[in-house]
Amino acid sequence: MASIEDVAAIASALPEVTEGTRYGNRTWLVGGKGFVWERPFSKADLKRFGDETPPDGPILAVRVEDLGDKEAALAAHPDAFFTIPHFDGFSAVLIRLRTVAEQDLREAIIDGWLACAPRRLADEYLGRPR
Repeated sequence: MASIEDVAAIASALPEVTEGTRYGNRTWLVGGKGFVWERPFSKADLKRFGDETPPDGPILAVRVEDLGDKEAALAAHPDAFFTIPHFDGFSAVLIRLRTVAEQDLREAIIDGWLACAPRRLADEYLGRPR
């Protein structure tokens, strides 16, 4: 089981990351863009679950490159990655910290960072010539 502190350690180790708060939740940003954040369910989210039990425990939202990457991530990690109607059309996935494997969490956070980082910074991180 991963924790928000594990998320903080992974995200903060990436270049030029700052930590802030948005809507009362911890958020990690690069280039002014949030790439990973705590995402508890709102009352409206809970209402949309109807009779279905919502995932419990801490929930994390992580940006992905595009909607194709979102679908691929959801298919590859059905036990830990999911989405809700509020995220329809938005390039991000939700992650159950209680069920995600450490390596999958790390990869998702890095991919989120790459999706939001300025191009020169992402190229430097990946060792690409400029």
